[in-house]
Amino acid sequence: MSLLVQRSDVSEFRRRFRWIALGMVVGFMVLLGRLFYLQILEVDENKAIARENIVRRVTLATTRGIIRDKNGKVLAASRPSYNVYVVPRRLDMETIWPKLVEYLGIGIEERARLEALITSIRADEGPRKNQQILLKEDISRDAVATLATHDAELPGVDVVPVPVRYYPYEEVGSHVLGYMAEVDAERLASLRSIGYIEGDRIGVTGIERAWESYLRGTRGWEKVLVDARGRRRTGGDGIIEEPRRVDPIPGRDLRLTLDADIQKAIDKAMRGELAGGVAVIDVRTGRILGLYSKPGYNPNALSGGSGKQVIRDAFRRLYSDPLKPALDKTLSGAYPPGSTFKPFTALAALEKGLIDPRQSSRCRGALTFGKRTFRCTHVHGPVAMQQAIAESCNVYFYRLAAEYGVGMDVIAEMGQRYGLGARTGLGINAEAGGRMPTRAWMTLRNKGQFRLGFGLNAAIGQGATTVTVLQLALAYAALANGGTLYQPQIVRAVETSAGTVVQEFTPRVRRQIDIRPENLSLVHRAMVAGVNEEGGTAFKARVAGVEMAGKTGTAQVSHRLTRGVEAERVWYFNREHAWFAGYAPARSPEVAVVVLVEHGGTGGKHAAPVAFEVVRAYQELAKERRGGPNEGPRAGKSSAGRAPAASGRAP
Repeated sequence: MSLLVQRSDVSEFRRRFRWIALGMVVGFMVLLGRLFYLQILEVDENKAIARENIVRRVTLATTRGIIRDKNGKVLAASRPSYNVYVVPRRLDMETIWPKLVEYLGIGIEERARLEALITSIRADEGPRKNQQILLKEDISRDAVATLATHDAELPGVDVVPVPVRYYPYEEVGSHVLGYMAEVDAERLASLRSIGYIEGDRIGVTGIERAWESYLRGTRGWEKVLVDARGRRRTGGDGIIEEPRRVDPIPGRDLRLTLDADIQKAIDKAMRGELAGGVAVIDVRTGRILGLYSKPGYNPNALSGGSGKQVIRDAFRRLYSDPLKPALDKTLSGAYPPGSTFKPFTALAALEKGLIDPRQSSRCRGALTFGKRTFRCTHVHGPVAMQQAIAESCNVYFYRLAAEYGVGMDVIAEMGQRYGLGARTGLGINAEAGGRMPTRAWMTLRNKGQFRLGFGLNAAIGQGATTVTVLQLALAYAALANGGTLYQPQIVRAVETSAGTVVQEFTPRVRRQIDIRPENLSLVHRAMVAGVNEEGGTAFKARVAGVEMAGKTGTAQVSHRLTRGVEAERVWYFNREHAWFAGYAPARSPEVAVVVLVEHGGTGGKHAAPVAFEVVRAYQELAKERRGGPNEGPRAGKSSAGRAPAASGRAP
């Protein structure tokens, strides 16, 4: 019996052994199959995954191009800033996070907000938890040093140097240069394809926006070896594939036609006024030497260098100010030009042969036309055209429209020839077109009715007539140079970071205006008299040593009072706009200057002194720079009795 039992046990053991052996063989076959799949069929993918665990691709920031004035002074550049980025999945909230909060000096409210953000990202199954997110911008140098010292204790935390835009002249020229802002999600969707990523900043206004593609540059990258804790290690030969590094390409630098010293001189001259705009144009090239809008804003605050709270506060002040500092008053604002338009009305009458300029017209202080009385500033007595322009006699110009056939269409045609009523195409900010109203336009606007009084208002630059500061400056430059209307130019050249000129822009003529020289000469003499002869509207504002021809203007505004608003609170906005437009030197013009003092009052009292102060600064700078290495203003040949004619070519 014992033998039978023993044989039964041995048989059971052998059966079990065979099953175990079979299971082991099957297991090894599965293992070998899996190894074959991983090491033969999927070898490339698995190598890439393994490499990604130890090789990290780090983005290298590019440098935005520098903006300089015509003499090389820096108007906009980039300063170093340091941002902290974290990878949420690798950030230990129990040990690493409290240390990071301490090192960065994060407050209680900010800590709670950041913790909620990181926790939500970690809980999400999307790719963001394995990507770097921006934790804090522009940390202090002390914080940078602390994080560098404790780098080994902070896996998943990186300090990334990021350039921040800096404007050394702050509010001076802020509208021209513009500012930068972080790309929002909506715009990022369309810009990602050309290299923008989260956190990038882009030009929003001014030259920063218009020349963004030149200024921004191209970011680079490099591959680095990291250990299991995310710390960088040296070496990597044979592991890191080539290319290991692509250097960033810095943005192009821009050299403007602006003169920083003239910009500062304009700011100084406008220090006593609340709002307005000034344009200074080289009459021989159309290049803009000064373009200034007041009040301005500090682009350093808006461009993100001091954090998001500073940006929010700056925008709140910007859009709550009734003087509208966000509006570029040289380009985006259109205003009635007032008496600065009278030279063009005079040219319209002269070119059509509708009046003898020597013929006198008596001014009794007003002209009754129909049921309405059109008033003058005072009683001028008998005046001919030259005196009417110099002393700004409204009645003389009313009579041109009422009695001599200088109608709205004739006036509008002359204004349009000088570029008024159409955008200049400068392109740096939203630009108003202004308006040169015609008889048809006024009839349509007034439901089929046209009154001859519309023409009387148009003759003195009032009513529906509006211009921008830059338009008027270009028009006066064309008066000064003999009839060449230039395309305005504000960028002189595009340069590399080493200073090599990549592209230079030459002056462009918009049109050559065909005006008889004797008519230009008469208008020129009238504007000289307006400044230099007693009785001229700018006579009291003249400055010794500054030879100028020009015309003042006092443009009326609507005195309507919004319901529920006390009159005492809006008295400033019911004042007239003060204008001065002219060029200097009178005998051989170099620059045209137009000044608008918004709600400033009379042009002779408020705008003309600003213009004279700006021209005096221009002449002093020209004298200092004459014969130096930089391009300084050059005097042209004088022309007896009238402004010199221009050939239309750049000097």
